[in-house]
Amino acid sequence: MTLRRAPRSLSRRNQEVEGVADPVAAHAAAIALLARRDLPAGELRERLRARGFGPEAVAAALTLLAEEGAVNDERYVHNYVAHHAGRGQGPIRIAAQLRTLGLPQPLIDAAMEAVADWPALATAARVRRFGAPAPASWREKARQARFLQYRGFSADHIRVATGAAPETD
Repeated sequence: MTLRRAPRSLSRRNQEVEGVADPVAAHAAAIALLARRDLPAGELRERLRARGFGPEAVAAALTLLAEEGAVNDERYVHNYVAHHAGRGQGPIRIAAQLRTLGLPQPLIDAAMEAVADWPALATAARVRRFGAPAPASWREKARQARFLQYRGFSADHIRVATGAAPETD
């Protein structure tokens, strides 16, 4: 007679029930979550709580992960800003998304200042979408401005990108 292993869903469910107050199990679950992608501490806390871990176990696991360097909100914010700026999104939209993740405003501001040239990024996003020639008519400028505004660029960045205002140093 061979022994069968419990289905994964049952063993995982039992682990969650047993691991409610176990910081070691919470740490292991957090490592599994972080293996997929980097997460800020607040989102990781929510995911661990959703898996049934108690607040004490979650706090202990997050403290240990922060000491190990596996969870670092500053690194997360800088990587997030660099990635989304490279995709053609502007500072207003990126900052709003980071605020919804519950990240502190000083971290967001520092990461936004690290990006050197938002007007150049707005121009690059406009060129990628509409081509190199600057818009000739006001109607086309307005169309391109709406696109850049949706992407999260400020009015100053949009003016420089559409050629409506001279670029200043």
